This record gives sequence, structure tokens and C-alpha cells, in this order.
Amino acid sequence: MNLTNSNASLLSAPSMSQALEVRRAWREKEQVSPHFWVLISILGDLIMAVLAAYLAYWLRFHTVLRDFGNFNAMTFRQYGGHMALGSLSLVLVLGWQDIYQQNVLLRNRWISSKIAKAVLIWTAGFLAITLALNLQPGISRVYVMLNGATALLLLLGWREAFLNFLRTPGRIEALRQRALFVGWNEEALSLWKTLKRDHACAYEILGWVKTTAGDAHRPQEETFPCLGSLDEVEHLVTTHATDMVVVADLHGPREQMVALANLCEREMIQFKVIPSCFRVFVSGLTLETIAGTPVLGVTRLPLDGTLNVIAKRTLDIVGAMAGIIFSAPIVTLFSAMVWLESRGPVFYRQRRWGVNGVPFDIIKIRSMKLNAEQANGAQWCVKDDPRRLRVGAFMRKWNIDELPQFWNVLKGEMSLVGPRPERPELIADFKHQIPHYNARHHSKPGMTGWAQVNGLRGDTDLSERIQCDLWYLENWSLWLDLQIMMLTFFKRDNAY
Repeated sequence: MNLTNSNASLLSAPSMSQALEVRRAWREKEQVSPHFWVLISILGDLIMAVLAAYLAYWLRFHTVLRDFGNFNAMTFRQYGGHMALGSLSLVLVLGWQDIYQQNVLLRNRWISSKIAKAVLIWTAGFLAITLALNLQPGISRVYVMLNGATALLLLLGWREAFLNFLRTPGRIEALRQRALFVGWNEEALSLWKTLKRDHACAYEILGWVKTTAGDAHRPQEETFPCLGSLDEVEHLVTTHATDMVVVADLHGPREQMVALANLCEREMIQFKVIPSCFRVFVSGLTLETIAGTPVLGVTRLPLDGTLNVIAKRTLDIVGAMAGIIFSAPIVTLFSAMVWLESRGPVFYRQRRWGVNGVPFDIIKIRSMKLNAEQANGAQWCVKDDPRRLRVGAFMRKWNIDELPQFWNVLKGEMSLVGPRPERPELIADFKHQIPHYNARHHSKPGMTGWAQVNGLRGDTDLSERIQCDLWYLENWSLWLDLQIMMLTFFKRDNAY
């Protein structure tokens, strides 16, 4: 089938037969299905969960820990039911984290983070359920904590060994999906660069084929080969044992896309399309049905969910109250130092843009001289800025001047984590100059954010900062917020 003429056939019967033989020969090398390794991973996780339960029992009742706390002495048999329930539920929580899929088997760091998250959720949930239901015989809370700790260590160790096993020649080829790009554009280039950096990538990019849309952002031939033109796709997918076709840029007749999709269906090849018309919040793309017609569009982001908003606001309130209490002595000390160095108001209010572009007044400890912007107007702080006070340089490096913003968080104007708020006079034209700039105002601004812990603050590349903000909004979770808050204490690049 020639994609430029769906009624014509490009390959003769003998050549097509030879091509299919090539593909069949390649597939015969795969002696074990990838699904088999997924089942092995499930079985291995279950074994590690059971071993963790046994190890936790031994540590709790047969070591020096047996004298710690109050509990009812029980036999191993009496704890057997708790161990079975705990081990099975832990594997179910791991499955809920979507780690049992063939396309993620090689993603060790991603799986490790999911395991850590699952074990944390399981430990808290299992303890809460056992206490709430008053299970008999009762369960030791120390045992549950030990079970969680041992499960985390055993699971991570087993997964590391399993990954090294899968990476051996002959196995890793069967797990990697061989992908062919149709057309080329900026999104395809970005995807290719990301996959190239990931040595444990589950995809092997074969190359790309030219279309009538042009060769914008085309890669170098020696690193990413052009295998031919659109007319040769049918021959290429068979001779290269292709598992997936990714359409990056195909601005041709609708019949071409339909013919390509039909080809992939007939040859049992996955058919994917990069949605080039969407440049923001791509992870929110979903296919829904309106009056029986399928429609693709950006629907919901994590913070569009009511429960997620409530959870984030609860964390903000608790964190802001704790922050106000514990930072009060620090704020008092540095306020006095500012007043001694530069007599005048020690707190500084500044207009910033908040959620949905609604302005509010941010509160900071003054780190600059009085009327610092009177001469040159509003501008970002730069390295060795002469407008700063001596104590101001130290405060800005350690984010001490931001501590009064806990009050903004408690009032609901800000969040503990989110895109940093900007001044209206500095960003008046940004929405016209920088793509997707105003999309960052989809959520409340934060005291710290993903861009800040990556060193993108102050007078740095604003486009990169926006990309970090958008990534945060697409991938938000309470766990991510906690990670960013912890990183804030260690990441102070460009803090001046």
C-alpha cells in the first residue's frame, strides 16, 4: 500500500513476503514475553513483602526491641494473619502505583520513587486500619513501622538486582519497543533528546521518515538517520521489526493519516500521534465523547480536583501555622538587624500577581535600602546588587526575608509550594512575548517552587522558569510538594 495512493500497492508479493520473514526472524529471538518479566516482578515483590513481615516480627520480638513499648505477647502463628494481610495489601498498593507494566520495567529511578511512595502510604494506611478496626489479636505499632522500613529496603534491593538482570544482552532487546518517527518537529526533537539521555529507556528509536511538511529541526543524519520517505513506510515497518509508529508531523491529506493507522492495525503495530497543536498542559489531554463524537482536549489538571485542592490547602494551613510559630524568633532578630542598619520600616509590602491574575500584597523583611527603586524603577535583584543591605544579602541567600509570607499562605493568598509570584510592572508584556506565561497563574503562587529549587530565580532565563512551573502544575502531588519543601533548604542557586 502506497500512502500517497491508498489504491496502489508499493511492494510486490515476493518482496512483502521477504519483509515479513525479516520481521518474523527478529521476533523469534525474543524467547520470553515481556509480560513474563512483569509477572516475575510481581512475584518478587510479594516474596520481599513476606520476608519483610517475617524480618520485622523477628526484630520486634526477638531482639532488644522486645522490651520497648507495651504490647500483648503473641505467638508467631497469631501474627500470621496480620503478615498475610499486610504482604498482600502492600503488593496491591504497589500495583496502584502503576509499576507493573512492561514499558516501565527498565525505569529504575521512577520505580524506586513509586516504591517509596507506596510503602509510605501502606505503612500509614495499614496502621490506621488496624487501630480503627481494633483487630484481634492486636498489632504492635512498632512492628508496623519496622515492617515498612524492612519492606522498603528489601524491595529496593531486589528491584536493583532485577534491573541488572534485565539489562543483560538478549533480554533488554525484548523489553525495548522499536519506534519509527513519521515526520519531524520540535516536539519530536525534544522527545528524542530525552530518550537519548535515559540509558534505561524502554524505547529504541530506529529513525524517521520525511513527509511533505518539511524538515524543520531535523536531527543530524549520523545520530538519528532518515530512513526514507512516507511512501516507504510499509516497507520500513516490516524490514525494521517496528513495534510503534509515532506521527510527529503529517500535514497531508486526511487519507494519509487513515492509511497509516490502518497499516499499523494490520501489522499489529502501535500507532501514536504527538499532539503538536497542544503546546501546554499536554499531560491533561484526554479523549472524551460529546454527543457520541470523540473529542480530544485539555480537561483536568491535578489541582482541578476538589479533594486535591482541599489536601493542598490543609497542608498550607498546617505548614503556615507551624512556620509562623517557629520562625517568629528569626523574624524578630533579623527585623532588628535591618532597623539598626537602615532606620525605617522593617517589613516591605509589594504588589504581586496571584491565582488567576488577581493581585495581592506580598510581605517580606526589607532586604534593601529605603527607596531602592526610586531612581531606576522596578527591576530584578542581580548578583552583588548595590541596593542590598549587608544583612539583606545574607537573608536573601537563606530565604529569611521570605519568612513573613507564611502569613500570606495562612490568609489563602499564597501556597507553601507553587510558581513564584511576579510583579505586575515587570511582567506586563510577558504574556505576549513568552508562550504560555499566564498558564502559570492556574494555581496559587508559592513561597518556593520547582523552578526555584532548580536554580531558576531572579535574573535567570524566564522561559525555562515557565517550563518548570508548567511541569509542576501538570505533575502536582502532595509528595512533590514535600520534596520541593525539603530541597528548598539545600538548593540556593542564584539566591541573591
